[in-house]
Amino acid sequence: MRVLVTGGAGFIGSHVVTALRERGHEPLVFDVREDPGADVRDPAAVGRALSGVDAVCHQAAMVGLGDGVADAAEYVSHNDLGTAVLLSAMAEAGVGHLVLAGSMVVYGEGRYECPRHGVVRPGPRAVADLDAGRFEPACPVCGDELSPGLVGEDAPADPRNVYATTKLAQEHLAAAWARCTGGSAVSLRYHNVYGPGMPRDTPYAGVASFFRSALARGEAPRVFEDGRQRRDFVDVRDVAAACTLALEAEAAPGVLRAYNTGSGDPHTVGEMARALAAAYGGPEPVVTGEYRLGDVRHITADSSRLRAELGWKPEVGFEEGMAEFARAGMREA
Repeated sequence: MRVLVTGGAGFIGSHVVTALRERGHEPLVFDVREDPGADVRDPAAVGRALSGVDAVCHQAAMVGLGDGVADAAEYVSHNDLGTAVLLSAMAEAGVGHLVLAGSMVVYGEGRYECPRHGVVRPGPRAVADLDAGRFEPACPVCGDELSPGLVGEDAPADPRNVYATTKLAQEHLAAAWARCTGGSAVSLRYHNVYGPGMPRDTPYAGVASFFRSALARGEAPRVFEDGRQRRDFVDVRDVAAACTLALEAEAAPGVLRAYNTGSGDPHTVGEMARALAAAYGGPEPVVTGEYRLGDVRHITADSSRLRAELGWKPEVGFEEGMAEFARAGMREA
């Protein structure tokens, strides 16, 4: 299979390229890092790149929480305009299978349960609560403490920042393309991806990169809030394997199918910082109490659909992955 990998020279994309080659496919890298003319927002460049292609793995995106709304136009340009241009070119070229780099950020907060009111969806956390160190969302009905759980793919979307909004828009665009063309689309909603080759010293990387970059500078990782926020850290090679399986699978025509893509082994951000610092041999993490507006408290998802339908399972455990990541090289942003 000949696969165009947009963003194929990036962190996740480069691992997807390797995984495809190992399974006997022919990946074609389309990335401005290797060719300044390979901009996914350029219809002519994308059209040329799609010649002879069987499927597309769309990894090119502007990632991370960003800077409030100051860079909103840039996010929309890279993520949504770029996806729209790609999909239009795929329709014209007759390329009918897409695997999209989705994200768990489309859910906003994760799944919560109140002892009295069952499953509830708390709204965005108030600045006054965050300033006072009250980080846990409360029941929107009675104000009681909530228990976090796993969110499934059918949960309502509720993006809480600009980046999350653009990732949801990408899915809607892909779904519209699939309906119009009869193509098949898969969105893999990545959790907190980490691993070898992660970019360093950039405000647009994930929390694992922030901590690893700090350790490389001889500094203590700075853990926001109280460090008890729950996430699912998944190794980049497991994510690349999921992409490959999604490309190889026979997907239903005319629809977009979403899959949570996580390890299934949630940990707190504080636990991750301590594991990484211990493996690196660097300073102990510092819990700062700071916060980023737009961050959510807990988001961990149920990835059983991906396991059941595509036969995927993660191979790299948390302890093993963090120990390796502590020693692995990082790339410049």
